[in-house]
Amino acid sequence: MMSSVPAYNEYAETVLMPAMDQDALAEAKALEAAGDYENSRYMEILVPHHYVEHVLRMPADGWPDPVNRAFARINQSIYVPMQGPSELGARGKLLEWERTADLHTISVPALTIGAQHDTMDPKHMEMMAKELPHGRYLHCPNGSHLAMYDDQETYFAGLIAFLREADRGA
Repeated sequence: MMSSVPAYNEYAETVLMPAMDQDALAEAKALEAAGDYENSRYMEILVPHHYVEHVLRMPADGWPDPVNRAFARINQSIYVPMQGPSELGARGKLLEWERTADLHTISVPALTIGAQHDTMDPKHMEMMAKELPHGRYLHCPNGSHLAMYDDQETYFAGLIAFLREADRGA
């Protein structure tokens, strides 16, 4: 997650949403404005126009079983109050969450992973790595939020290299 929900929301508003099919975005926003998040049409719009572009870049009907099981078991009683009901940015209790100024206090080795098509701004993820005293950044050029599936070679090579380096105390 980005260290700033306001920055996360700005990225969603200025980068992700403008790139989305504008008719689909308008329909999703209308459902959000009406508070009609439970309408099946909401996810019918978001899966092909947002999830498949930014969450997992493969046809939704072919998503791996662990992904499907995880989505089926999201604890809405926790997720919605924290994130908010919108899938196009955060609107819940974390709306003003901002920890960027604290990154320099994290002294353990930390890997931030940015993916070109992620819902998280890869430039923000790279900035976080630079602010962390022992931070390292991994960019997944073909990945999304679940780059461990859609950019596996880059993701796992980078993760394993980071873990080996951290294990050596480098």
